[in-house]
Amino acid sequence: MKSLILRTATPVIVAVMVMFSIFVLLRGHNEPGGGFIGGLIAVAALSIHGIAFGVETVRRAIVFHPLAIAGAGLLLSTLSGLLSMLFHVPFMSGLWVTPVILGQEVPLSSVMSFDIGVYLVVVGAVTSIALSLEERGDE
Repeated sequence: MKSLILRTATPVIVAVMVMFSIFVLLRGHNEPGGGFIGGLIAVAALSIHGIAFGVETVRRAIVFHPLAIAGAGLLLSTLSGLLSMLFHVPFMSGLWVTPVILGQEVPLSSVMSFDIGVYLVVVGAVTSIALSLEERGDE
């Protein structure tokens, strides 16, 4: 698209949307939100960037192929579920650990790693579809 207004506003819009998607992802295991909704918000940001600057710009921005991102997310989600079986609890049971990092206790969970995996699956799969549709629209 050749709109000067869209090209000027897009970097700010995309930055805010990506930060909001990460906020929704991180908030999701305690309140409404999570990997799925956060991933959809991130894909919407990438789609806006693609409309403003073109598909090739988005492909360069995400570095990896979208389906590789989805595959990494699927692997992370699966490993999060299998981790619980190593501790002899039912599949997909949440496990927590609180390491001290820089003098601060940081609670980490397998639930969060599962949400991050879902986020990556959604971002990878839906971005792949969106980029394919946008490429076809350019022809």
